[in-house]
Amino acid sequence: MTGQVVASHRLSVKTWTEEESDRADSLHSRGQSMCDDTCSELQRMAAIDRRDLNSQNSYRGQGALSRLVRMVMTLREWAHKSLVEEAERPDSFLERFRGPAPMDIQPPPSRFSPAHTNSDTDNDNRHAKHTKRSCNVLVLSPSDNVYYHWVMVIGAAVLYNWSFLVVRACFDELQTSCVLVWLVLDCLCDGVYILDMAVRLRTGFLDQGLMVKDVRRLRDTYLRTLQCKLDICSILPTNLLYLTLGITYTPLLRFNRLLRLPRLFESFERTETRTGYPNAFRICKLVLYILVIIHWNACGYYSFSKVLGLGSDTWVYPNASDPEFGSLARSYIYCLYWSTLTLTTIGETPPPVRDEEYLFLVFDFLVGVLIFASIVGNVGAMISNMNATRAAFQSRVDALKHYMHFRHVSKELEQRVIRWFDYLWTNQKAVDEQEVLKSLPNKLRAEIAINVHLETLKKVRIFQDCEAGLLVELVLKLRPQVFSPGDYICRKGDVGKEMYIIKDGRLAVVGEDGVGQLAVLTAGSCFGEISILNISGSKMGNRRTANIRSLGYSDLFCLSKQDLMDALQEFPHARAQLEQRGRDILQKEGLLEEVNVSAGEDLEEKVERLESSLDHLQTCLARLQSEFNSSQLRLKQRITALEHSTITVTPGSGFLSDADGNESIPGGDGIRSEINIRL
Repeated sequence: MTGQVVASHRLSVKTWTEEESDRADSLHSRGQSMCDDTCSELQRMAAIDRRDLNSQNSYRGQGALSRLVRMVMTLREWAHKSLVEEAERPDSFLERFRGPAPMDIQPPPSRFSPAHTNSDTDNDNRHAKHTKRSCNVLVLSPSDNVYYHWVMVIGAAVLYNWSFLVVRACFDELQTSCVLVWLVLDCLCDGVYILDMAVRLRTGFLDQGLMVKDVRRLRDTYLRTLQCKLDICSILPTNLLYLTLGITYTPLLRFNRLLRLPRLFESFERTETRTGYPNAFRICKLVLYILVIIHWNACGYYSFSKVLGLGSDTWVYPNASDPEFGSLARSYIYCLYWSTLTLTTIGETPPPVRDEEYLFLVFDFLVGVLIFASIVGNVGAMISNMNATRAAFQSRVDALKHYMHFRHVSKELEQRVIRWFDYLWTNQKAVDEQEVLKSLPNKLRAEIAINVHLETLKKVRIFQDCEAGLLVELVLKLRPQVFSPGDYICRKGDVGKEMYIIKDGRLAVVGEDGVGQLAVLTAGSCFGEISILNISGSKMGNRRTANIRSLGYSDLFCLSKQDLMDALQEFPHARAQLEQRGRDILQKEGLLEEVNVSAGEDLEEKVERLESSLDHLQTCLARLQSEFNSSQLRLKQRITALEHSTITVTPGSGFLSDADGNESIPGGDGIRSEINIRL
């Protein structure tokens, strides 16, 4: 008996100790997740102290230390939660619509793989390690932000070479005065060029709609392209020849760096796609192109003048011995001014003297004509695009004004119409959303509509628990409408053809006089679904049950009866919810008649049975008609065969015909005759 008591006591002590140890371990793991640097010692002390904890010394010695440790850990946990920013949780409304995030799908094992042996297991382990290393390799997607930022970096390096190499090659003083600066910048650009080749080797592409991340395939694809050969040529260390030719010729030796020009164009294209001001960016890009062309032409003019001799005639650049034209700044600015006047076809430059100068000037004039035409055409198109929305909106307003003036519409109504248009333009609601989004697939159109109108759709009760498919159907069928102050959205007794969802604004449910307000509807409220659901037993039928009036400018979504019925046809559960909600509202207002629901259900079942019987009868009738036509056809064929049959006499028959066609019967031979008719 004593042994049993001791055993039970030991068992209880063991259980209590294990429980405290588990608590300490869980607390220890949580402390490590918060801060592994200092909490481990506190956890150890708390675990040791709790093993010695009892009710008698809970407020003395080690018990007090344990409580102090727990208090410190609680404070640290609270401070950690307040300092560490929580990750943004995805919106449940959007998450339900979008579905689960795409995951990397592992290919299934082959059905034809043989049984695993020890060698196969080793091979699988090595393959798994290789696959793990391959997964750790960074592969960039052309649509990622990291890739876009890198394209901007390499674009800046290409623009540096296109801007400074030519001016350094033409103006010797600029090259020799800042040799160290140019050397550092050139080395940095060369490093960026080399890194760009590594980035191209790790840039994925789409194949059958999926991003290719196989490093070997990416490498082989890149090496087979023409751009790879141009990239290799652009990083050849040709500038090392300056050790032989001299430092003055370094810019000329680096002209192979200009072969990376497609990277600059790519950076412009991606920026134009991402920016929110594409027209302004296009103007800046056009100005940059013009400045680069003028810059190159200015450098070419100065180099051509050096070849012909500085100051040799009035057309070339004056001699550098002249103090007025001896400085580097004056030399470049003068050449830039001359290039601008020439390429813009303004003229007012000294006339050429030699034949070479005439040819050079003719070439410049041709380039200038192209530049002037591109400036006029591009700037005109950009300005037209910038004002396209305003021009289209203004044309609509002008046409309506002309119509109202022609039809002698009252001034008060005309002012209301004009104020309504002003409200649309001021609040940026003049754009036809359906026209803008019509080129997108339904999935993207629905997702954009949900993101734009998320706050409104969240407040609508019929959208909160509906399926994703129904949500897509309803959102795509919504049509925005704007009502002016005092406009009636619906009147009591009108035939209901639409239901409405309030996006912005306030609507009032008014009485028969139109003054007394019974209720106020705000954003997220929906109404009008009762009259378009055709609820059985409704005293109003498909008529409106209330007068609803706009207090100010109100933005509403309209859903027609036909669109709602088409959407609810495949979702009977949502339709039942809407009908039940409408039935509750009608019963609350006393507009619902008591109907025998079971009788209605029996009537519906009878109608369904009649429809199925009618379908069966139609099928049988069609089958009988087909059989009748077939038998009639066979009968006609047999009659036709009978009409064309011939009478033939078999050998040894008893019926013979004489020459006149009279039948004669020979006697005495006892042979029986027959008439064979071939059918």
